[in-house]
Amino acid sequence: MARLGHACVSLAEQNADFQIRELKEAGCDRIYRDQGISGTRVSRPELHRMLDRLGPGDEVVVWKLDRLGRNTRHLLELLDDFKSRGIKFRSLRDGIATDPASEVGGAIAQAMVTIISAFAQLERDQLSEPTKAGMAAAAGNGRKAGRREVNADHEKVKRAHELKVRGLKPADIGKIVGVSRATVYRYLAMES
Repeated sequence: MARLGHACVSLAEQNADFQIRELKEAGCDRIYRDQGISGTRVSRPELHRMLDRLGPGDEVVVWKLDRLGRNTRHLLELLDDFKSRGIKFRSLRDGIATDPASEVGGAIAQAMVTIISAFAQLERDQLSEPTKAGMAAAAGNGRKAGRREVNADHEKVKRAHELKVRGLKPADIGKIVGVSRATVYRYLAMES
Protein backbone atom coordinates (compact mmCIF):
# COMPACT_ATOMS: atom_id res chain seq x y z
CA MET A 1 0.00 0.00 0.00
CA ALA A 2 1.45 3.28 -1.16
CA ARG A 3 0.88 6.84 -0.09
CA LEU A 4 1.13 9.01 -3.21
CA GLY A 5 1.20 12.80 -3.24
CA HIS A 6 0.19 15.16 -6.01
CA ALA A 7 1.47 18.74 -6.22
CA CYS A 8 0.29 21.23 -8.80
CA VAL A 9 1.09 24.85 -9.61
CA SER A 10 -0.56 26.59 -12.53
CA LEU A 11 2.31 28.78 -13.72
CA ALA A 12 5.77 27.62 -14.72
CA GLU A 13 7.26 30.43 -12.63
CA GLN A 14 5.42 29.34 -9.47
CA ASN A 15 7.13 27.12 -6.95
CA ALA A 16 5.62 23.88 -5.59
CA ASP A 17 8.38 23.33 -3.02
CA PHE A 18 6.15 24.18 -0.05
CA GLN A 19 3.55 21.65 -1.25
CA ILE A 20 6.21 18.99 -1.78
CA ARG A 21 7.72 19.64 1.66
CA GLU A 22 4.35 19.15 3.37
CA LEU A 23 3.57 16.06 1.28
CA LYS A 24 6.91 14.55 2.32
CA GLU A 25 6.16 15.39 5.95
CA ALA A 26 2.82 13.59 5.51
CA GLY A 27 4.77 10.44 4.61
CA CYS A 28 4.23 10.27 0.86
CA ASP A 29 6.24 7.49 -0.79
CA ARG A 30 6.24 9.30 -4.13
CA ILE A 31 5.12 12.75 -5.23
CA TYR A 32 3.78 13.50 -8.69
CA ARG A 33 4.17 17.12 -9.73
CA ASP A 34 2.36 19.03 -12.47
CA GLN A 35 4.22 22.28 -13.08
CA GLY A 36 2.76 25.07 -15.16
CA ILE A 37 -0.55 23.28 -15.70
CA SER A 38 -3.75 24.80 -14.43
CA GLY A 39 -5.85 22.82 -11.98
CA THR A 40 -8.78 23.65 -14.23
CA ARG A 41 -7.43 21.31 -16.89
CA VAL A 42 -8.53 17.72 -16.65
CA SER A 43 -5.53 16.59 -18.70
CA ARG A 44 -2.48 16.71 -16.41
CA PRO A 45 0.26 14.17 -17.20
CA GLU A 46 1.60 13.56 -13.70
CA LEU A 47 -1.88 13.30 -12.19
CA HIS A 48 -2.73 10.67 -14.80
CA ARG A 49 0.50 8.76 -14.06
CA MET A 50 -0.42 8.71 -10.40
CA LEU A 51 -4.00 7.63 -11.08
CA ASP A 52 -2.77 4.77 -13.30
CA ARG A 53 -0.47 3.53 -10.52
CA LEU A 54 -3.07 3.52 -7.72
CA GLY A 55 -4.44 0.30 -6.31
CA PRO A 56 -6.74 -0.80 -3.47
CA GLY A 57 -5.52 0.39 -0.07
CA ASP A 58 -3.32 3.16 -1.52
CA GLU A 59 -3.77 6.74 -0.36
CA VAL A 60 -3.77 9.95 -2.42
CA VAL A 61 -2.54 13.01 -0.53
CA VAL A 62 -2.81 16.60 -1.77
CA TRP A 63 -1.71 19.81 -0.12
CA LYS A 64 -5.08 21.44 -0.78
CA LEU A 65 -8.21 20.25 -2.55
CA ASP A 66 -8.01 22.88 -5.30
CA ARG A 67 -4.58 21.52 -6.30
CA LEU A 68 -6.31 18.32 -7.39
CA GLY A 69 -8.79 20.29 -9.48
CA ARG A 70 -10.93 23.40 -9.44
CA ASN A 71 -13.86 21.93 -11.30
CA THR A 72 -16.41 20.56 -8.84
CA ARG A 73 -17.65 17.82 -11.15
CA HIS A 74 -14.13 16.54 -11.88
CA LEU A 75 -13.20 16.50 -8.20
CA LEU A 76 -16.32 14.57 -7.26
CA GLU A 77 -15.69 12.09 -10.10
CA LEU A 78 -12.13 11.55 -8.87
CA LEU A 79 -13.30 10.96 -5.30
CA ASP A 80 -16.01 8.56 -6.48
CA ASP A 81 -13.37 6.71 -8.48
CA PHE A 82 -11.11 6.53 -5.40
CA LYS A 83 -13.97 5.16 -3.32
CA SER A 84 -14.96 2.52 -5.88
CA ARG A 85 -11.32 1.39 -6.22
CA GLY A 86 -10.74 1.25 -2.45
CA ILE A 87 -8.34 4.21 -2.41
CA LYS A 88 -8.00 6.56 0.57
CA PHE A 89 -7.83 10.32 0.09
CA ARG A 90 -6.47 13.14 2.25
CA SER A 91 -6.27 16.90 1.77
CA LEU A 92 -3.74 18.30 4.24
CA ARG A 93 -4.84 21.94 4.42
CA ASP A 94 -8.58 21.27 4.17
CA GLY A 95 -8.54 18.60 6.89
CA ILE A 96 -10.46 16.12 4.75
CA ALA A 97 -9.75 12.39 4.82
CA THR A 98 -11.68 9.47 3.39
CA ASP A 99 -11.21 5.73 3.77
CA PRO A 100 -13.58 3.50 1.78
CA ALA A 101 -12.70 0.53 4.02
CA SER A 102 -14.25 2.27 7.03
CA GLU A 103 -16.77 4.96 7.81
CA VAL A 104 -14.03 7.60 8.04
CA GLY A 105 -14.87 10.51 5.80
CA GLY A 106 -18.31 9.42 4.71
CA ALA A 107 -21.15 11.83 4.04
CA ILE A 108 -19.63 14.77 5.94
CA ALA A 109 -16.35 14.58 4.01
CA GLN A 110 -18.26 14.33 0.72
CA ALA A 111 -20.30 17.41 1.65
CA MET A 112 -17.13 19.33 2.60
CA VAL A 113 -15.46 18.38 -0.67
CA THR A 114 -18.50 19.57 -2.61
CA ILE A 115 -18.61 22.89 -0.76
CA ILE A 116 -14.86 23.58 -0.94
CA SER A 117 -14.62 22.64 -4.61
CA ALA A 118 -17.68 24.75 -5.45
CA PHE A 119 -16.01 27.78 -3.84
CA ALA A 120 -12.75 27.07 -5.67
CA GLN A 121 -14.63 26.92 -8.96
CA LEU A 122 -16.50 30.13 -8.09
CA GLU A 123 -13.18 31.86 -7.35
CA ARG A 124 -11.72 30.68 -10.67
CA ASP A 125 -14.82 31.81 -12.57
CA GLN A 126 -14.74 35.24 -10.90
CA LEU A 127 -11.07 35.69 -11.71
CA SER A 128 -11.64 34.83 -15.37
CA GLU A 129 -14.51 37.32 -15.85
CA PRO A 130 -12.26 40.46 -15.95
CA THR A 131 -9.90 38.66 -18.35
CA LYS A 132 -12.75 37.80 -20.71
CA ALA A 133 -14.07 41.36 -20.50
CA GLY A 134 -10.61 42.75 -21.30
CA MET A 135 -10.25 40.43 -24.29
CA ALA A 136 -13.68 41.48 -25.58
CA ALA A 137 -12.75 45.17 -25.19
CA ALA A 138 -9.47 44.62 -27.03
CA ALA A 139 -11.25 42.84 -29.87
CA GLY A 140 -13.75 45.71 -30.06
CA ASN A 141 -10.84 48.14 -30.51
CA GLY A 142 -9.35 46.11 -33.35
CA ARG A 143 -6.56 44.67 -31.22
CA LYS A 144 -5.73 41.04 -30.73
CA ALA A 145 -5.87 39.98 -27.08
CA GLY A 146 -3.69 37.32 -25.53
CA ARG A 147 -0.15 36.13 -26.05
CA ARG A 148 1.71 37.35 -29.12
CA GLU A 149 2.15 34.67 -31.74
CA VAL A 150 5.70 33.39 -31.86
CA ASN A 151 7.00 31.13 -34.62
CA ALA A 152 10.30 29.45 -35.44
CA ASP A 153 11.58 32.63 -37.18
CA HIS A 154 11.25 34.75 -34.03
CA GLU A 155 14.63 36.02 -32.79
CA LYS A 156 14.18 34.56 -29.27
CA VAL A 157 13.34 31.14 -30.71
CA LYS A 158 16.44 31.22 -32.91
CA ARG A 159 18.57 32.35 -29.95
CA ALA A 160 17.18 29.53 -27.77
CA HIS A 161 18.11 26.98 -30.45
CA GLU A 162 21.62 28.44 -30.74
CA LEU A 163 22.17 28.23 -26.99
CA LYS A 164 20.85 24.66 -26.88
CA VAL A 165 23.34 23.65 -29.59
CA ARG A 166 26.09 25.14 -27.39
CA GLY A 167 24.99 22.74 -24.63
CA LEU A 168 23.19 25.11 -22.28
CA LYS A 169 20.36 23.83 -20.11
CA PRO A 170 16.81 25.17 -20.59
CA ALA A 171 16.86 27.04 -17.25
CA ASP A 172 20.06 28.87 -18.30
CA ILE A 173 18.69 29.54 -21.78
CA GLY A 174 15.61 31.09 -20.20
CA LYS A 175 17.72 33.47 -18.12
CA ILE A 176 19.71 34.59 -21.15
CA VAL A 177 16.74 34.93 -23.52
CA GLY A 178 14.48 36.42 -20.83
CA VAL A 179 11.71 33.82 -20.80
CA SER A 180 10.56 31.05 -18.46
CA ARG A 181 11.93 27.53 -18.66
CA ALA A 182 8.53 26.31 -19.90
CA THR A 183 8.69 28.86 -22.73
CA VAL A 184 12.20 27.66 -23.60
CA TYR A 185 10.84 24.10 -23.97
CA ARG A 186 8.08 25.46 -26.24
CA TYR A 187 10.64 27.36 -28.31
CA LEU A 188 12.92 24.31 -28.61
CA ALA A 189 10.00 22.20 -29.82
CA MET A 190 9.55 24.59 -32.78
CA GLU A 191 11.24 23.51 -35.98
CA SER A 192 13.76 26.05 -37.21
